[in-house]
Amino acid sequence: MENVLQYYEFSLFKKDESDAFSGNEIAFTALNETHFLIFEKKEETYNLYVSKYANKKEVGVNMPEILELLVENYDKSIPEHRMAIKQYLN
Repeated sequence: MENVLQYYEFSLFKKDESDAFSGNEIAFTALNETHFLIFEKKEETYNLYVSKYANKKEVGVNMPEILELLVENYDKSIPEHRMAIKQYLN
């Protein structure tokens, strides 16, 4: 998982303070100034979301304007899971 996070330049994990992710840790990468891909670390699994915030400083602090689950229990060995990221970042 570390390779995926580094390759796509996700932030370090930090505790979500917005309650959008139930206080779990999140890491994110920007698609543009208002849209972000977010990995939620939930125990030993990772969920991938696409989200919209007013700006980067609001991620993990305020509730997102839009939050859509792309992949539940992300597994980099599954091609469909890898494609979920690539469709946004490549």
